[in-house]
Amino acid sequence: MFKKIILGVGVAFVGLIILSVALSGSESTTDTPVDEAPPVAVEPTTAPIIAPEPTATPVAPEPTPEPTVAPVETAAPEPIVTPEPPEVTETPSQRNAFRSAESYLSIMDFSRSGLIEQLEYEGYSLADATYGVDGQMADWNAQAAKSAKSYLEIMSFSRSGLIDQLMYEGYSQAEAEYGVSTTGL
Repeated sequence: MFKKIILGVGVAFVGLIILSVALSGSESTTDTPVDEAPPVAVEPTTAPIIAPEPTATPVAPEPTPEPTVAPVETAAPEPIVTPEPPEVTETPSQRNAFRSAESYLSIMDFSRSGLIEQLEYEGYSLADATYGVDGQMADWNAQAAKSAKSYLEIMSFSRSGLIDQLMYEGYSQAEAEYGVSTTGL
């Protein structure tokens, strides 16, 4: 809005300058003295002299409207369709291995490899046992911490002895050290 007002004032100012130049005629602005002006030959005419009509206030030209862009018809945007993940067909054996792994983790502490071995012992294939265990998304560090606490409740261990025991159970070195560190050893 402010830009339009300034633009309108600017256009009016330029219009006034042009109008004043046009009304002043062709008067010279040189430094020629008045008494040295070249003689002008005036011929008598019989045609009436018409004086320009007086104008009240110069009217500024109307501001030029800003160009408008014709609206372009566009089609409705296509809805974004996220592709469905491929349908995973779970075999009955995989579903059962998943449930068994879930059941074991709800009552006991296991390492990932220890739980896979347990499911294999029950007769699941390595692939089905791995599917069932990995589907749990278990925090193996938390499992190691629970195992370390359980061992210390029934036996005494040195720090290195407890780490060795957890690694024997199938925990990685890092998981075993984490589990033992949560006990204060």
